[in-house]
Amino acid sequence: MFKRLPIARFIMAFCFMASLHVIGLPTFAQNHSSGLPLPRFVSLRADEVNMRTGPGVQYPVEWVYKRQGLPVEIIAEYGTWRKVRDWQGAQGWIHQSMLSGKRQFIVIGSTRTVRRTANSDSSARASLELGVIGHVTECEGSSNWCQVEAGGISGWLRRVDVWGIHRGEQIK
Repeated sequence: MFKRLPIARFIMAFCFMASLHVIGLPTFAQNHSSGLPLPRFVSLRADEVNMRTGPGVQYPVEWVYKRQGLPVEIIAEYGTWRKVRDWQGAQGWIHQSMLSGKRQFIVIGSTRTVRRTANSDSSARASLELGVIGHVTECEGSSNWCQVEAGGISGWLRRVDVWGIHRGEQIK
């Protein structure tokens, strides 16, 4: 009976550890979520940002972004790593320290007109070409228009003319 005690303890310890794994308790140590909603838009903090194939420096760099302020959409989180999607659909992992909460947009499609007011009949303030990056100042959730700033010019753009703002999203 004295020799069975270590085996019994081993079996009990094994069962306990297995039950923790089954109910998922150890996963909190591996996946620290920020608690912020997903998906959400952020922008690149630096002039050069590596996007990797997985959440860690051990994964190879797939893209090197060279545009500070470029908007990206966070679609998943793993610890301090964020899985992002860019405006062209490329996906990969970027460390959270390389991302900023500053709300930016990028012009998609053809040349877009920045208006004085949130109305298609309003006078033009500027024209923005494909790929221009600017700052989102304000968006009402129910409006099709957002107040923006690009190149020192403020005005209004339609949501559908830019990438970096979700439909119905309110930004103040």
